[in-house]
Amino acid sequence: MPRPMARPGGRSARVQQAVHAAVRELDTEVGRSALTIPLIAARAGVTPSTIYRRWGDIQELLSDVAVEHLRPDTGPEDLGDLTSDMRAWAEQFVEEMASEVGRAYIRDALLGDPESNNASQCSAYAADAIDVILGRAGARGETAPDVETVLDAVVAPIMYRILFRPSPLDAAYARRLVDGCLK
Repeated sequence: MPRPMARPGGRSARVQQAVHAAVRELDTEVGRSALTIPLIAARAGVTPSTIYRRWGDIQELLSDVAVEHLRPDTGPEDLGDLTSDMRAWAEQFVEEMASEVGRAYIRDALLGDPESNNASQCSAYAADAIDVILGRAGARGETAPDVETVLDAVVAPIMYRILFRPSPLDAAYARRLVDGCLK
């Protein structure tokens, strides 16, 4: 069920912000298994029907919160050259996504999204960051692969390992993927 678009600064945006904050707070206080729509609604100061109308069920709500959490707070760091920029970004990506919290948000983002809109949005976050890095490299005169090549060679293996081979990932793994992509 597609979510209605929130007007920036409108009631819908305020409701979303309050509900998201309630989910994050309650998740920390009582744990995921104790979360219910009525409990979240009470904390957010809205009625349960408001949440059901907007999100449908608890999993869709958790999915929406996860996608919002997975949105980067800042752009990729500019360290002066493509390899350094890509390594720093990939290391941070691995650190955030492969953490216990990151894995939980990835699961939530995917589970409450039967149409794969959230997966597309999360992919767009990574693609946008990579595009910034590649654009800076191009402006410096460096030769760089395209965004899809980086997604396939760096992001895809990381996400595969996070989703299907839940062994620890580290910065060295991220650097190896970047170095292989930039050969």
